[in-house]
Amino acid sequence: MRFLIELVNNKPLVIAAVSWLVAGILKMIIELRVNKKLQLSRIVGAGGMPSSHTSTVVALAIALGYYNGIRSSEFALAAIFAIIVIHDAVGVRLETGKQAKVLNTMMFESEAFKDLDFEKQLKEYVGHTPLQALAGAIVGIIVSTLMIFVVYK
Repeated sequence: MRFLIELVNNKPLVIAAVSWLVAGILKMIIELRVNKKLQLSRIVGAGGMPSSHTSTVVALAIALGYYNGIRSSEFALAAIFAIIVIHDAVGVRLETGKQAKVLNTMMFESEAFKDLDFEKQLKEYVGHTPLQALAGAIVGIIVSTLMIFVVYK
């Protein structure tokens, strides 16, 4: 029981989790508005607007910087972690999604592959555009700031 109490009293952890949830809910709402269909999986799914990964790591870095100081090892770790996660989302995972789209087209629409039995398509929606990552960072900044100065004041 003490473990759970300490866990929910870990402000940086709670701030990061709330930021992830807010970004996921925004992603679901944007998907509903743009494509006119409700997809609850967008809350936890990769890709889309805004980047929940970016939102989470930015909120965590800000919270650790605020509570532990920007000269702390925790902040340094979170800041570098955030840079790596954002770079991966905008670089590697975005390219992976583009490649998956090409492969899906080849596998399911090309006569050359008609005799092969593919069970399902590759995920195409895995990375983020720079705008989606920027939007995620803005969500992380807003959520962490509100949590630090309003909720936990």
